[in-house]
Amino acid sequence: MTIKLVGISKSSTTFTVIICLNELGLPYQLDTPVDFPADTKTEDYLANKHPFGKVPVLFDGDVKITESRAICRYLASKYQGQHNNTILIPNDVHKAGLVDQFISYQSFYYEPPVTQLLYQEPTFKQYHGKDSDPEVAKQAREEIVKVLDVYDRLLEGKEYLNGEYSLADLLHYPNTYYCYAFANHSDLWDKRPNVKKWWERLMNRDAWKKSLEDVKD
Repeated sequence: MTIKLVGISKSSTTFTVIICLNELGLPYQLDTPVDFPADTKTEDYLANKHPFGKVPVLFDGDVKITESRAICRYLASKYQGQHNNTILIPNDVHKAGLVDQFISYQSFYYEPPVTQLLYQEPTFKQYHGKDSDPEVAKQAREEIVKVLDVYDRLLEGKEYLNGEYSLADLLHYPNTYYCYAFANHSDLWDKRPNVKKWWERLMNRDAWKKSLEDVKD
């Protein structure tokens, strides 16, 4: 049975799951709400898909799971190694713990200022409905500088955060890509040699290139 993913392909959370599916070599069907976000606030959607009216939602046979990080962990736990050699969560308990450590770094230190900076760009106003604030953008850039300085040290002598590619790296994709490619903030990543090499490696992965094709209009 084909996995069904409910979501908006270019939203960062749905995009994250698409990348995960492609990394694991899993076919899927994308079900996009016709009238978004209104369709996600109906009684049926809240009762049968996501209780907070969000995307994405993944259906794998009789299994339903929400929230992008939880979905990706589920997919890796169930399917990694079955269709290709990609391992997103190592079987070794120590290595798996370190992946979770880097996921926490992404969740609490990296993603908030990157998202905040992205939301100050006029292109992304439709997603948050607020006017740009130069002071907020300035503060977000300053915070990203601090975070990326730490990342540059963490990546010293390594190709990926945990040494080998993992779910921790994957979760950095969408909003970094949007910030880097469309919001004119590529200098933040390019000025740090280890971060720049890491990002270039991520951009060259086949699953990423396929995912970009998948989310095109």
